[in-house]
Amino acid sequence: MLRSNAERFHSLILVADVALSAATFVGVLMIPGMLEPGGSLDSALRLLIVALVASLGLPGVFQSLGLYVSQRRTALSRIVARLFAASALSTALVAFTALIVRAPVDPTFVVACGAAQLVVFGAYRVALFSALRLVRRTGRNYRSVLVVGTGPRARQARRVIETHPEWGLRLLGFVDDCDSPVDGGLADQPVYKFSDVPELFRREVIDEVVVACPRSLLHQIGPVIGMCAAVGVPVTIFSDLFGDYLPLPRATQFGTMPALSFAVVHHSQVKLWVKRGLDLVAASALLALTAPILGLAAALIKLTSSGPVFFRQMRCGLNGRRFAMLKLRTMYADAEHRRREVEHLNELSGPVFKIRNDPRITPVGRVLRRWSLDELPQLWNVVRGDMSLVGPRPPIPGEVDQYLSFQRRRLSMRPGLTCLWQVCGRNEIGFEEWVRLDLEYIDSWSLGQDLKILARTLPAVLRGTGAS
Repeated sequence: MLRSNAERFHSLILVADVALSAATFVGVLMIPGMLEPGGSLDSALRLLIVALVASLGLPGVFQSLGLYVSQRRTALSRIVARLFAASALSTALVAFTALIVRAPVDPTFVVACGAAQLVVFGAYRVALFSALRLVRRTGRNYRSVLVVGTGPRARQARRVIETHPEWGLRLLGFVDDCDSPVDGGLADQPVYKFSDVPELFRREVIDEVVVACPRSLLHQIGPVIGMCAAVGVPVTIFSDLFGDYLPLPRATQFGTMPALSFAVVHHSQVKLWVKRGLDLVAASALLALTAPILGLAAALIKLTSSGPVFFRQMRCGLNGRRFAMLKLRTMYADAEHRRREVEHLNELSGPVFKIRNDPRITPVGRVLRRWSLDELPQLWNVVRGDMSLVGPRPPIPGEVDQYLSFQRRRLSMRPGLTCLWQVCGRNEIGFEEWVRLDLEYIDSWSLGQDLKILARTLPAVLRGTGAS
């Protein structure tokens, strides 16, 4: 009954969204100057096509982003982020349609319509979200939850439910194979045996089962999950059931078999494609713009010291894949052979090697390093796909060989020209802090964060912070 009510409610929301999209389209179209003069039948048909796309496009994107399923436990910030993403995609779709059919509208119409839809739907969805949470706080529109387990995980589940009354969850009790709760903090709660579960499903309304038990009970929860599947009750399983140090899982498939993927981080593949597209466009443009600087630097290098203009060094990229990273040569030709002579001068801890005043650096090389101009050829590595504009700096294989296990997670994202380490002090930061910043970047990555790091990179380069 609850599920059918929820489906009807979300269907009503979908119908309301289509109507609201159409009303917004018409409202913006009625603004003076938005509709081109002329009233031929052909123009009306082209306008109708755009109207249909504008009316159905945003609800369609909402559907693909999962906004017509329960958002009971979703944070408002995530819903707002999805609204922004949906509005951008819908606006692009309407713009493309208007361009293809040559719609008789002003060029600013599509942007105005997209902005209006964002404002209208943002206010409407936030108001609806807030109203539903207020209703649930009063004890209405609740869902009954049964928790499997009576240990610390189960107690944590109870604590989460009690601290989020806006979710509208009512705790029915706990299921275990013992007579009393393992955790004393659950002594006031009803505890059922696994053999009682079939009767519970017949006697009580159960809307969700939360598995919060230790691995030792895995062999007993199979029948419970099977019964949930048979009667259509959703099951939530805490991922630490499989180990305390595993990352968050994601539902996926291995061929035709359903599976859980425990990747370190689950970045949106679409956003990663956008990141790659931006890398390709920006790196190509920067290569063209900086070509005169590269040419001048190459001439100075060639005139002041013997050896090649470019320095190629093997580095470790995504998941440890090796590639030849390009730099303008800033050291004398025999620098690699002289490394043992200066290893005792290393100023950084851990498996990295940096010297502020390295005697192997040429006078021209010192200027290039001061302004990070020696890094410009790496734009070609970005174009090739070895690197990104933003990401952890690529280490050399010898350094990676000395990494601790958790430090290898730096390699779980494509390396970059700049990163948090680059804008937070570079060589003034120790290796452990460097790794911490890289892992923080990987765990919290977003396109917006990349833009912020790029915006902070130029001032850091101009200051020469930590450069050597």
